[in-house]
Amino acid sequence: MSEPQAAFVLRISHEDYALRYALESNDIIIGWSKAEGLTNPDLDWDGFRGIVHQEYYVDHDNYRKAGASAGNLWRFIREMKEGDSVVVPDGSEFYVAEITGEARYETDRIEEDTAHRRSVKWLNDGEPIPRGIARSALQSRMKARQTCVEATDLIDEIQDALEAARSDEQPSFDSDLRQKLVQDTLEELRRGRLSHREFEQLVKAVLQSLGGENVTITPRSKDQGADVTALFTIADTFSFNVAAQAKHYQESPPVPPEDVEQLRDGMDAEGSTLGWVVTSGSVSEEAEKRRDEIEKETGYEIQLVDGEQFAALIVDGGLRAASLTEDE
Repeated sequence: MSEPQAAFVLRISHEDYALRYALESNDIIIGWSKAEGLTNPDLDWDGFRGIVHQEYYVDHDNYRKAGASAGNLWRFIREMKEGDSVVVPDGSEFYVAEITGEARYETDRIEEDTAHRRSVKWLNDGEPIPRGIARSALQSRMKARQTCVEATDLIDEIQDALEAARSDEQPSFDSDLRQKLVQDTLEELRRGRLSHREFEQLVKAVLQSLGGENVTITPRSKDQGADVTALFTIADTFSFNVAAQAKHYQESPPVPPEDVEQLRDGMDAEGSTLGWVVTSGSVSEEAEKRRDEIEKETGYEIQLVDGEQFAALIVDGGLRAASLTEDE
């Protein structure tokens, strides 16, 4: 296997048969099967999105949802290349494949919604890999709400997971040490000498370690729902504002839906479409449900980061000692 040039995370349909078909046929599969003609190489973005809109969102008075869906399909059909890696999450496990063919459209698969396909070679002998083997950045990317997302920045993490899966010596010293560090960090987050304001400073430091620029803690007098804001720039071209709500909680009670509502208000005020609710505690099912509802209503993308995931980000990010002094 040659080194991949790009990588993606693909969420194959929630229907159990779709992943089974994919594994049996050595394909990866994406939905929106009624949108015929997308594999035409002469189709530009407007025409591509127009087909998706006509087939699935014709009753909508704007192209926002059609654009989001078309973006997933565009990455699958246009951006993936032979030799690239694709990570396919499946519950507590995931599969990794190497792209071996161009996108194709099989008309006899429309009814089962598996018409858009690509040939792949399933790596790790087609066996699933436990999510716990993956580093936190890859675990986080696998939680993305979109069907198909870019993961080229995580090629090293994908290769590391494959090597770990092939190892006969699991669990390893590194993985045991990492898990202990994560648990110790989580314990300090919940019971250490850390005030709520210092927890906000820690969230700021983590955002900076992830590449955030102009990371700012919102003064309490101006707090409209976003405790920390950050700017992320991709390829010196695309910029995204991220609004974060920091909740220094114990494990129980978990983050309630009201905290997600609060973040939504902060995202509105900051003009952000990407948001984090970061807690040292846990996240309630009601908060996850409200997140899903808000995403559907607004088109926002909101990540709910619980204490263990946040601790893993601190450990894996090699976070330098953060200054916990108040912002000017």
